[in-house]
Amino acid sequence: MNLSPAPHRPGLGRQIAVLLGFLGLSLAFSALGGALTASSIATWYPTLAKASFNPPNWIFGPVWSLLYVMMAVAAWRVWRQVGWRAGGQSLALYLVQLVVNLAWSALFFGLQRPDLALIDCLLLLVLIIFTALSFWRHDGWAAALLLPYAAWVAFAAMLNSAIVVLN
Repeated sequence: MNLSPAPHRPGLGRQIAVLLGFLGLSLAFSALGGALTASSIATWYPTLAKASFNPPNWIFGPVWSLLYVMMAVAAWRVWRQVGWRAGGQSLALYLVQLVVNLAWSALFFGLQRPDLALIDCLLLLVLIIFTALSFWRHDGWAAALLLPYAAWVAFAAMLNSAIVVLN
């Protein structure tokens, strides 16, 4: 007798709708972060001393956009594999890390507090790792899609640390 739950097999239309929903959610968070950033990117941010390895400003938008799309696809893959009920904890972690990611923009650019943003960034990195591990239980590719995000946030933590130290 098989006691495992029935596999989650959503139809193609529902898969597309949920993928678009995850993309919309992720990109909405991205847009909110961009809005919080815009006020300081041309005024306050250029006045900060930065690490020699700080990338040019133009690189951040494309990298973050790609990472948000990868995050959305990762969450969708978890949903596609196991659904809302079985994937609920993992998808809740996904939402929490989105909020903490947005908080970084509010702290760093909105409040101009790189020190608090660094704490948030380190918390975000931990949450991304926990989210990837949670996703791994359901779908290895979903977890793998979060690895570039974790690497970029680790790099961002180094950049943020340098700003705290140099300023």
